[in-house]
Amino acid sequence: MIRVVLIDDHELVRTGFRMILAQQTGIEIAGEAADGETGLAMIRSESPDVAIVDVHMPRLSGIELTDRVRKHKLATRIVILTVVSEAPFPRRLIEAGASGYLTKGCAADELVRAVRQVADGKRYLSPDIAELLALGALDGRTESPFETLSARELDVAIMLARGQDMQGIASKLKLSAKTVATYKYRLFEKLGVENPVELAHLAHSHGLVDDRTRSLGG
Repeated sequence: MIRVVLIDDHELVRTGFRMILAQQTGIEIAGEAADGETGLAMIRSESPDVAIVDVHMPRLSGIELTDRVRKHKLATRIVILTVVSEAPFPRRLIEAGASGYLTKGCAADELVRAVRQVADGKRYLSPDIAELLALGALDGRTESPFETLSARELDVAIMLARGQDMQGIASKLKLSAKTVATYKYRLFEKLGVENPVELAHLAHSHGLVDDRTRSLGG
């Protein structure tokens, strides 16, 4: 039996995915969460085989959650939900350590296929994302500027773009405020932005945050 948890702050998304997966043979829904921190706690307590995680969430993003699951060597495999835009898809999302990547507009059979494949120890990449990556390579399109960031710089960038303050970021990442300030300086320089508003706009255009999560951040 493949045990799955759904972590997404959109109740309709969770409901739709639950209805699709619950009727499949050999798959059961072990729980649901509406934010990243609650979802991480659920992964620790329930030890599901697969967690389907939205990349945009209040309190803890999908990338942050994936990073913590990986660092704590939890057995749950992560499938990230994202929205593909016209901008170059950040390869950093793929490098975050998740086992699968789906777009929110995926078909029911693709969702089931991804869950089964990931539970079997394989990786799954949505055809939409794979096509975008391939087209970018073929036409020489400029890569996402977020490729230049280290994993920790990306964590800080996402939190800043979501409206979180420096002290809050330092507390969540268990870093000193001075260290976070250093990361902020470096990532601003690499991305060519001068303030969090410009950063949020850039992150939104590359699918890393959205306006809704920014308003809920803090």
